[in-house]
Amino acid sequence: MTSKNLQDAIDQAGSPIRLLWKQNPPPWQPPVVPPEFSGWREEYLAAFDSVALSDLCHHMPDLVMEGPDAVRLLSENSANDYDNFAVGQAKQFVATTDAGYIINDGILLRNEKEKFTLTAIPPVVSWMRFHAERGGYDVSVSYDPDSGTRGGGDPTLFRYQVQGPRALDLVEQVFGGPLPKTKFFHSTEVELGGRRFRALRHGMTGQPGYEFNGDWRDEKFVKQALLEAGEEFGLVQVGAMAYSLNEFESGWIPAPTPGIYSAPELTSYREWLPALSFEARNPLHGSFFSENIEDFYTTPYELGYGKSISFDHDFVGRDALKKARDNVTQKKVTLVLDRDQVRQVWSGPELPFDVSYGRYRVEVDGRLIGVAFAGGAVPTVETMLYLTLVDTKYATPGTEVTFVWGEHPGPGISPDADLGFSRIKATVQPSPYNEYTRTGYRDKD
Repeated sequence: MTSKNLQDAIDQAGSPIRLLWKQNPPPWQPPVVPPEFSGWREEYLAAFDSVALSDLCHHMPDLVMEGPDAVRLLSENSANDYDNFAVGQAKQFVATTDAGYIINDGILLRNEKEKFTLTAIPPVVSWMRFHAERGGYDVSVSYDPDSGTRGGGDPTLFRYQVQGPRALDLVEQVFGGPLPKTKFFHSTEVELGGRRFRALRHGMTGQPGYEFNGDWRDEKFVKQALLEAGEEFGLVQVGAMAYSLNEFESGWIPAPTPGIYSAPELTSYREWLPALSFEARNPLHGSFFSENIEDFYTTPYELGYGKSISFDHDFVGRDALKKARDNVTQKKVTLVLDRDQVRQVWSGPELPFDVSYGRYRVEVDGRLIGVAFAGGAVPTVETMLYLTLVDTKYATPGTEVTFVWGEHPGPGISPDADLGFSRIKATVQPSPYNEYTRTGYRDKD
């Protein structure tokens, strides 16, 4: 029987877990962008050694919200404050359910007084589309899917990022001088060859740089200008493999499980989401398993988004988040896996390319003390880094823990069954792991 929507798919499967659990799913890779240009190690290290160019045009959807009620739509359905949100500024957008569980985060840019662009993975974009459609707002919405699901055709917007020690030199070469001084997560309008677009001060690895975004018709011109000027500075194009490693040093957990699958009050939302939506197909897997989907939910405070939350307005999840603020039992950290044991488990002397968004057990003396959410092979440390939530008791840097690598079969097998999984020594370190990202990236200028 064909499912009509997410709720129907859950009902047919028997539970959210039975719908989502997929042992050994294929790894996710950004669409369209080639896996490698010159080699994933070199491409990743370019952001630290020279200048890296990343193509961000294809892997996330964009949602443009415009109209007299655009601010009210955003304010009532997210935890952010909009009182001093300037045109050209961006912010980490955070949306939650009534119970305070995160839907997801994203980057929200204010293009004009009543026009905003939200760029994020699908759950938070779907959440805002639903409320714009059902909430009686005077607002128009334009949705552009990612290139993996658009079904053909070009994106609406281009988005190219340059970062690294020589990124600002490259920018000066392209524009004939330095851009106006711009704060972190603020943008300035720029002009090149008669084309106007935005330069957002932003970079995934915490290195100096800009993200340029504008109308797709200008994409080829802007990219070619960056490539030609970049030859002088050793510019390296970043492929999909290297780009997918960026979040592990910067501390961004890219796809926490949206807390939408179990609450009765969200039944209408689940019935609105298609049966083939991201929320219905994004797999759960790894060595951590539970029959209860709520064991996979997280709050913004656990994920490190507390600074983005404002209680100066009424919004979905406000009361629950007030309670959660004073009851945070887990903290986001970076696990650094033992290099020698990584090479033993992955069977080779060289650091293998690997990226996983599974859920992995983290233990101390055989007891579960946390869950690793996302990780991969990071050339700057020559081992695996995993972004992890651990009980606050074990969050002190230097704490030794055990990372459990394996794929639980799923429903019908005990979560604590002895399945012979590999156990790898790991050390707790701060998140973000990159010191500059952690201490100096968001300057006060």
